[in-house]
Amino acid sequence: MSAASIQSSRPTRRIGAWTLQGIIAAAFLAAGFAKLAGVPFMVELFEQIGLGQWFRVATGIVEVTGAVALLVPGLASIGALWLGFTMVCAVATHVFVLHTNPVPAIVLGLLNAVVVYLRRDELVALLHRVKG
Repeated sequence: MSAASIQSSRPTRRIGAWTLQGIIAAAFLAAGFAKLAGVPFMVELFEQIGLGQWFRVATGIVEVTGAVALLVPGLASIGALWLGFTMVCAVATHVFVLHTNPVPAIVLGLLNAVVVYLRRDELVALLHRVKG
């Protein structure tokens, strides 16, 4: 399959990929902007993490950046990888630091993995371009 395989594949696959990306992006935009806005729940959560409020802001920037990348043709695979790695870190934080339920982070991580799979040809083409 070519780098544009998602473009030339069945319309249902293409529509499904964009729909999933939109849902994930909405979730991360909401969470990221809540962190950036200093919503009290987020401030308290990051106090419990113990790295300071700079980490809340940095995490918000990471989430918003990844969400935007998910919505940009050609960058969706990178955005999904970026957010997937972010969710691996979130799961570890929930389990080892906060001792809270990691299931939402696991679900978001798995959804990002699906996007990486659906956009795998795009990712390979992007890596080839960067490699030269």
